[in-house]
Formats: sequence, C-alpha cells, structure tokens
Amino acid sequence: MNAPETPPEVASPALARAEAALRLLSGVPVAVDVAVKQLGRGSGVYAWWAAPSVFPELPGMVNQHVPSLRLLYLGRATTLRGRILRNHLRRSGSSTLRRTLAGLLVSEGYRTTWTDRVVLVPEDEARLTAWMHANLRLTWAQDAEPNSVEATLVRRLHPPLNVSGVDPEHVQPAVVAAKARYNDSAGPAEGHS
Repeated sequence: MNAPETPPEVASPALARAEAALRLLSGVPVAVDVAVKQLGRGSGVYAWWAAPSVFPELPGMVNQHVPSLRLLYLGRATTLRGRILRNHLRRSGSSTLRRTLAGLLVSEGYRTTWTDRVVLVPEDEARLTAWMHANLRLTWAQDAEPNSVEATLVRRLHPPLNVSGVDPEHVQPAVVAAKARYNDSAGPAEGHS
C-alpha cells in the first residue's frame, strides 16, 4: 500500500507561507495614498503594480483581480510601513526600486548627484515620488520571516524589476541597462572615491 501524497503546504511550512502571501499580494492593488494609511509596522513582503503602458517593454504577471495591472517589483521588509514610506517613497540612496525606476525613466531627465553613492537630486526625489503615486499601486502581506517568502516568490513570479534572486534567463536586459545608466549618471565628486 502506498502512503498518500503529502500536500506541499503540509510538506513545507515555508511554501505554505509563500502561498498565503501570494494570495494577499495577488489581491486588488491599492493606490499609494491608500497604502500608506493602511501599512502595518510588522515585517512582510510587498508588490508594486503598474499598467502595461508604464513600461511596455517589460513583462509582468497580470493581477487576477485588476487585469489592467501587472507585477513590476517584489520586495521584503522588516517593517513594511518604514520600508515603503522612508525608503521607496523618499530616498533613492536606500531603495533599489527608486534607482531602477529613475534609470528606466532617464528620458524624463531625472538628475543625480554623488554623495557616498549615486542619488537623485532633492527636486527629482520629490518628482519620482509624485510619479510613483500617479503610476504605481501596491499590495502587501505580513509575514514573520519575509526573506524566505520573498526568495520563493521572486523565483516563481520573475518580477521584471527584480534582478537579485531571479533565474538568469528571466533577468530583463532593459532593467540591467537602466541600473547601469543610473549608476553611471553621476561620477564621484572630487575627493570621493
């Protein structure tokens, strides 16, 4: 007699947590203004969504509830509210997402400067934040161990703006080029190395 197969959720608690997070991340994305009022202080994963017209050259999983939106980026946070508000919506120096967006939007004339790294000038930090509010939507899921959940979902979903953790055949050349454009946009100031 053969033993019954163990469902994957039971076989792997990490997989079960990733599936639970995916259900929440695949929910109806909300406007950034709404999200900032609802985000909790717990750890978890989050997903940024946009219309295909935002970056038409990039693929992305279609949202099952809002087919006019597709997945752009997936991240993790020890504090969801802090990561979104203090990093992704404020400072390019601490947000890979912001640096990638600025690189993709190079034709919009985003300007950078060198501090201890390449960062947007203050006016363009504000301009990019306004662009994010106008063009992006957000979903999130709280999880006590977001690192493993994020890694599982990035490998599975291949968000186009993610490079780290994505299988090499799914890394988007346009995103790699955008990151390079951004990093090359401001050289070190004199006296910095």
